[in-house]
Amino acid sequence: MKLLLQACLFLVLGGLAAWVIGKDSGYAFLAWGNWSVELSLAMLVLLSFVLLGLLYYVLRFLFGLLHLPGSIFRWRRKLQQRRARQALTQGLVELAEGHWQQAEKLLTRYAQVSDTPLINYLSAAQAAQRQGLDDRRDAYIRLAHQHMPTADVAVSLTQAELQIAHQQFEQALATLKHLRELAPRHAYVLRLLAQLYQQLADWEHLHKLLPELKKAQAYRPDQIAALEVLVYRSLLQDAAASMEVSRLDTVWHKIPRNLHQEPVILGEYVRQLQQRHRDEEAEQLLRGALKKHWHEDLAALYGLLDVAEPSVALTRAEQWLDDRELNPALLLALGRLSLRAQLWGKARRYLEAAIHSGAGLAASRELGRLLDHLGEPEAAMQVYRQAIVSQPGPEPVALPEHIRSRNMNDAEVPHTDAGLLDMSGVVLEKNPGSY
Repeated sequence: MKLLLQACLFLVLGGLAAWVIGKDSGYAFLAWGNWSVELSLAMLVLLSFVLLGLLYYVLRFLFGLLHLPGSIFRWRRKLQQRRARQALTQGLVELAEGHWQQAEKLLTRYAQVSDTPLINYLSAAQAAQRQGLDDRRDAYIRLAHQHMPTADVAVSLTQAELQIAHQQFEQALATLKHLRELAPRHAYVLRLLAQLYQQLADWEHLHKLLPELKKAQAYRPDQIAALEVLVYRSLLQDAAASMEVSRLDTVWHKIPRNLHQEPVILGEYVRQLQQRHRDEEAEQLLRGALKKHWHEDLAALYGLLDVAEPSVALTRAEQWLDDRELNPALLLALGRLSLRAQLWGKARRYLEAAIHSGAGLAASRELGRLLDHLGEPEAAMQVYRQAIVSQPGPEPVALPEHIRSRNMNDAEVPHTDAGLLDMSGVVLEKNPGSY
C-alpha cells in the first residue's frame, strides 16, 4: 500500500511538471566529452523523475539486503512470541484442568522467548509440584527469579505457597522470613506466616505476630478476634502440659483483660484450674463472668466445680433461674451441685427438669446414678433406656412381637441347597445319610 502511494505521487508530480512545461516545451542540450544530447525540457524532466525513482528503489533494495539478517531475526522472534502466547494460554488451561504433565510441557516450551517468562515459570512450578517433582519445581522458581529479579516478592510468595501446600513447613518458614525482610508490612506475607505458625503449632511466635497482623489489616476484625481466641486457648493448653507450675498463671496474666471473660478462653483456664484442684478460684471467675454475660458452656462448667461448700455455690447458681427456668445447661449444673451438697430430692427434681428441657445423656447419666444410689434400680434402668431411645439415628431393626425357641432338629427349620440353616444363619454341611 505504501509503495502504491509513492508511485502515484511520482506520477502526479511528473504529470504536473509535464503540463507546466507543455505550454513551453523549452530546449535542453547536454554534452559530456564527445557525447551530446539534444531534447526538449519536458522530456528531460520526465527522464529525471524516472531515474530518481529507479535510484530510490535500487537503494532501498540494497539497504534491505544489508538488513536482511536482522529482518529475518525479528520475523522469527515475532513468530516465536505468537507461539509462546498460544502455548502459555493452552498451558494455563491444561493446568486448570489438572493435566499437570502436559501443562508443564506447554508452559516451558517457549518460556525463554515469552513476553511473560515469570508467569510461565511460576505456573510450571505449580504443575511440577502437582506431579510431586520438587526439584523441578525449585528449578522453575530459580528461573523465574533469574528472568525477573525485580519480582522477588512475587516469586518468593509463590514458592512459599507451594512449600506450605506440600507440607514443607521448615522451607516455607525460611522463605517467609526472607519475604519479611523484603516487605515487612506485606499483609499477605504476614497472613501466610500466621497460617504456617498454626500448622507448626508455634503459638508463641503467632502470639508475637498478632500486633503486626492487626496493623497490616491482614484479616477482617472478626477473623482477628477468632485467631486471638485460638492463640490464647492454645497457649493455656501448652502451659498446662508444661512442667512449670506457674506457667499457667503467667499465660493467663499475659492475655488482654478484655478477653478474660471470653467463654472459650475462660472455659479453658477454668478446666486447667480444676485439674490442679483450684476449684475455688475457678468458681469466682465463673461467677463473675456469668453475672456480666450469660453463657451456657460456662454454666455447665460451674456445675462441675468441686468447691468446699457446694450448698453455697448452689444458692448462688439458683439466682440465675429467674430468667432461665427451662435452660438445660443451668438445670444440669444445679442438679450436679445438689448432688455434691447431698440434697438428693432437689438433685432429682433438677435433673428430671434438665432431661425434659433437652440436657441429653449427661443429665440422664447423673439421674440414673442418683436413682441407683437411692435404691431404685428399676427407675434407673428406665432412665437409661429412655436416654438411649431418645438419641438421634436410624430406626432400629424391627423385631417380631414373639420369638419362639426352636430346636435345630425341628421340622420347621428350612432346608437349602447348600445344607441346613441354623438359627444363627450359618449354613451347615449336608449329611447324606439323613436323606
